[in-house]
Amino acid sequence: MELQDILFSQGFGPRRVCLGLVQGGHVTVEGAPCTDPYADFPAEGLRFSVEGKPWAYHARAYLMLHKPAGYECSQKPSAWPSIYTLLPAPLRQRPSKGANPGVQAIGRLDQDTTGLLLLSDDGAFIHRMSSPKHHVPKVYEVQAADAVDDRQVRQLLAGVVLDDDPRPVRAAACEATGPHALRLTLTEGKYHQVKRMLAAVGNRVVALHRSRIGKLELPHDLPPGGWRWLTNAELAAASDRGQ
Repeated sequence: MELQDILFSQGFGPRRVCLGLVQGGHVTVEGAPCTDPYADFPAEGLRFSVEGKPWAYHARAYLMLHKPAGYECSQKPSAWPSIYTLLPAPLRQRPSKGANPGVQAIGRLDQDTTGLLLLSDDGAFIHRMSSPKHHVPKVYEVQAADAVDDRQVRQLLAGVVLDDDPRPVRAAACEATGPHALRLTLTEGKYHQVKRMLAAVGNRVVALHRSRIGKLELPHDLPPGGWRWLTNAELAAASDRGQ
């Protein structure tokens, strides 16, 4: 692939900008300067730097982000900063192509909810992880205002009725993890679902954290606001339809 096309595909700007970056001497490839925008390189696994910042080629972006409180999962936030501001510019600017959008969050978390968020520009992967038909489990750590009792746990497992749907909504798993704490597993994605389910059993969420999506768990060493690429093993686990 030509070097200018590699930079364009990775989100370093329009092709004319990428051409200028190369011709201006701002790009090194595997540690060596390159000023030829038409130079061909095997793209997969290629390591290069742009204006001194290292980068590795990825045909598609598969990312995890530790969402902090006080951020919206929106490209056009209304009251809080966007989670996309936590990503470097090339990831925010990766071009869309056909069924593949630019990098976007797979599902959303409320501004006051923290935890694991996946992002990608692979349309098929986004559908696989977000479609209700695939029932991908999501695990939430819930801090409740009032004491959690066995009755509430049984109700959440049996199903509660929310105000916008007469059909009961059930937790796939639910256990008390402390006097005011629950671990709740859901396979649906309704609006404010955890908060509304807790309200339906007579309690209230005071803090909410997503710790797992499918087989992917938020690493303890990824700080709030931090992001990283999924490893090959994590991507294979996320794509495993047997989860």
